Amino acid sequence: MTRNDFNDLVRQLNRNLYGYAFRILRNQEESEDAVQEVFIKLWGMGKKLDTYTSIQALATTMIKNLCIDKTRKQKHFLRGEYEEKDFYNMDNSSPLTIMEDSETGDILTQIIDQLPDAYKLVINMREIEGLSYEEISYKTEQNINTLRVTLSRARKIIREEYNKYHHERRGFKEVDRQVL
Repeated sequence: MTRNDFNDLVRQLNRNLYGYAFRILRNQEESEDAVQEVFIKLWGMGKKLDTYTSIQALATTMIKNLCIDKTRKQKHFLRGEYEEKDFYNMDNSSPLTIMEDSETGDILTQIIDQLPDAYKLVINMREIEGLSYEEISYKTEQNINTLRVTLSRARKIIREEYNKYHHERRGFKEVDRQVL
């Protein structure tokens, strides 16, 4: 695709992509940034772009995924800005709830730390850093389908280990109550 062809494509798709991004992000600057990122990615694809039958469909999918990733990252924003204990205090929870949430976070951190390196890496990138599958795939040089399987297995291990801990903890509480 030549530079002029690409410029025509930008003029053709710009409004539609911006509208789509704005419906998801509800922010003018972020929507404009998202559209620009998609066009940069499209330009970076070079000759591979000619193999697609509908560049508009590709661009729409890319903007949708990018905007969803941006909204996920916003959920993680507070955790990066404040201490974890401050994050829990912002919702005016009871001291018991705050303690339980903190303990749960510590347990999950321990479980993640004990995962095999491949699982730990993708869990941190996806769940903690909030990266998209495409970004993780690029950084780890893994196929996206392989990445999804790895994440699924890691999540299953985390869930099983957490449930083991949770059931053990419950068992101790019931024994304590019987003694009293």
